[in-house]
Amino acid sequence: MLRRLAPIVFVLLWSTGFIGARLGVPFAEPFTFLTIRFALVVALLLAICLAFNMRWPTATEARHAFVVGVLLHGVYLGCVFWVIDRGMPASVSALIISLQPILTAVFAMPLLGERIDTRHWLGLGLGLGGVALVLSSSLGGTAAGITAATLFGGVLSLIGITAGTIYHRRFACGTDLWTGAVFQYLGALCITGPAALLSEKGNIVWSGQLFFALIWLIFVLSIGAIMLLMVLIRENAVSRVASLFYLVPPVVAVQAWFLFGSRLAPIQLVGMLAVVVAIVLVGMARPNQAAGAHAG
Repeated sequence: MLRRLAPIVFVLLWSTGFIGARLGVPFAEPFTFLTIRFALVVALLLAICLAFNMRWPTATEARHAFVVGVLLHGVYLGCVFWVIDRGMPASVSALIISLQPILTAVFAMPLLGERIDTRHWLGLGLGLGGVALVLSSSLGGTAAGITAATLFGGVLSLIGITAGTIYHRRFACGTDLWTGAVFQYLGALCITGPAALLSEKGNIVWSGQLFFALIWLIFVLSIGAIMLLMVLIRENAVSRVASLFYLVPPVVAVQAWFLFGSRLAPIQLVGMLAVVVAIVLVGMARPNQAAGAHAG
């Protein structure tokens, strides 16, 4: 039952990150906001690990966790927050990130030895089409925020999350989730901290909305959702886990409709149905490890 519920809970938690970002970013510059968030997460995780006397990773495990944090938190989240702050609509950045399941499947074959069957590829293609339909009605009039710089940032975020999930599956699955996460967020701070110092003024408008966004993103996203993601990567083929990200844009659309009154067009409902069918197809597929391949 827990294994069946974990993917659903993960998607629900992960999708709230876009809502939290929408609430918090107007009150702080993107890298400054993320640096505060990651520093608080490190302090909280350190307290938990010390209080429960958890096993600390070896030097090699800590190094691998650090690299995962650089890619998955620093590069991915840093670029997403930066491009949205520079005017790229969240719908466009989400559409770029929605390429992640396909990119992951392509690299999982040679790097992890995962065999991807025809049903899996069909599901990935259908999922991408469904995401495009979900986002189609919000893509009009977005040219002002789409520049060479923001497109580059969007692609870099896609590379960051793809490389981070594959690297974790390949090298970091044996690391303790809690103590390993400390080094992950230290890696993230090594990206967002210098970026904030070099490119931002540190302007922050403290408000109840900002505090709520920070608390939500720290506990629900940086601890809850990320821990679930690490467990899912450890227990499943990384290409199958990546397919769950197709569900995020439809869930975000429903949350925006419920919280902010955003309209759901019929074509978006069709896209959501296509995404659900795609996830079922990917779930029915059986990506196996190639003989002799090391999967972490």
